[in-house]
Amino acid sequence: MFLWLTSPAPPTYGGGGGRIFDSPAFFDVSPPAADGSRTFLPHTPGLIRVFNLRAAQVGPQGLQLIFDRSGRMLQFKAAEKEAKPLVRDVSGQLVEIAHARLEKGGRPILLDANGKVIQARPSETSKQTDRAQVSQMLTAQRFLIDGIPIFLDPSLAVIDVEQGQAGGNGVLEALPGGSLVYYVTIVNDVYAYFATGVKDHAITATQFPTTAADLSNITAFATGHTTFPDPNALAVEVKSAWVEAAGLPNLGSYITMTATIPTYDKSNANLWTPNGQKTVQLALVGMHVVGSTAGHPEMIWATFEHFANAPRATYSYVNTGGTTVSVPQNTNAAWVFSATNSSGPFNQEHMFFNSPNIQSTGGFTISPSDTIRWKAFGAASDVSPNPIDGSTAASNTEIISINNSISGMIASGDVRNNYVMSGATWTIGGAPPSGGNEVGTSVLANTTMETYQQGVDTTRANGGSNCFSCHTNNTTAVSHVFAPLKPLF
Repeated sequence: MFLWLTSPAPPTYGGGGGRIFDSPAFFDVSPPAADGSRTFLPHTPGLIRVFNLRAAQVGPQGLQLIFDRSGRMLQFKAAEKEAKPLVRDVSGQLVEIAHARLEKGGRPILLDANGKVIQARPSETSKQTDRAQVSQMLTAQRFLIDGIPIFLDPSLAVIDVEQGQAGGNGVLEALPGGSLVYYVTIVNDVYAYFATGVKDHAITATQFPTTAADLSNITAFATGHTTFPDPNALAVEVKSAWVEAAGLPNLGSYITMTATIPTYDKSNANLWTPNGQKTVQLALVGMHVVGSTAGHPEMIWATFEHFANAPRATYSYVNTGGTTVSVPQNTNAAWVFSATNSSGPFNQEHMFFNSPNIQSTGGFTISPSDTIRWKAFGAASDVSPNPIDGSTAASNTEIISINNSISGMIASGDVRNNYVMSGATWTIGGAPPSGGNEVGTSVLANTTMETYQQGVDTTRANGGSNCFSCHTNNTTAVSHVFAPLKPLF
């Protein structure tokens, strides 16, 4: 599917050149409007598309996600502007937080109005690991005090959050050229007309199409409006991440396109404010490919990255002789999102999007951070990745083998040889995710999109999420953009 999306678009896709994902067979999905709604933005020949900074990864209730230091996943919402940052101290008394500072190790020190340190009660840290119950996860409030995010649970106890991952809406910056990372969500024509048919009550469905009969209903609805050039793709959703091409080494190894991006006044190292936009050449660094297929309304979720994005932590695989081989962590290369020979700390958030501005966090200035792929091929080192593969090494071997097979499918000089599939996941029989029926890679993340949701090491015990941690069902709600999208007509 990645190769299909990134292939040159033939005339049947509406003309205009470019690649299939950029053709008129696809639509951009707008950022949320003030009322939360989104719209389809048609691709037309010659159109220069507008990309935005990444939006926060959200949970099943549409709230942003963070992890505490124990690896527990939480959802949070920003406190109301008029709300006072009250915290419960160890004696049970409520105290208003006046100031905050970070101690060594990144933990916040809370101060009252007299400058006295508040001995705050810590939130309980029992882990929520059952993804079947993720919709009941703890909801926290976030206060921003002296530029430091402070999270309080419903009892007003302090949640011990890794400050390097505490913004929940982290902005990523490339080292070469200093480009921010820009994102866009697109869907194909089948998805767009299916969604329109459902919302206009012309199609009755609660799940994405998986059968010939489902497709026939969508095709009939679209008659008179469009003809699908590749209907058997069914419903496809793509999220992609891009950086400015200027400054990248080996630019010829990237898929590129021209787009308009926002610009910022960078005179303040702790707060960048928007000041316009510019049209530039962008390079593709990451892509989620998501689609329904026969028997799988929950969709298959796969992710791809450019090989130069970031180093991998230690991982293992089984070689052709049946021996398990361990590949040690090695940062000695010219990475886009990590300094050469970096020893960490990794995946520490330096800044986040605080609309409409970019704000520093965690005691850093606005600057690039060092990124690593903790779970190199979507499987943790301490647990079996799924009910079928008996070991992490076996799962990794399957993904590595799939990547190796590409060399026989496309020409040696094809730019797409520089992209790697990190993993894919789905459920047994297309059932709703239950925390035990997910197949494939079970801790799947893209360093350009789930940078700060990978946990703190290679283990599942110390954090890390999967697609089905947040996309928790097999109805149309599995796509977070489906409900807010307005119909095409």
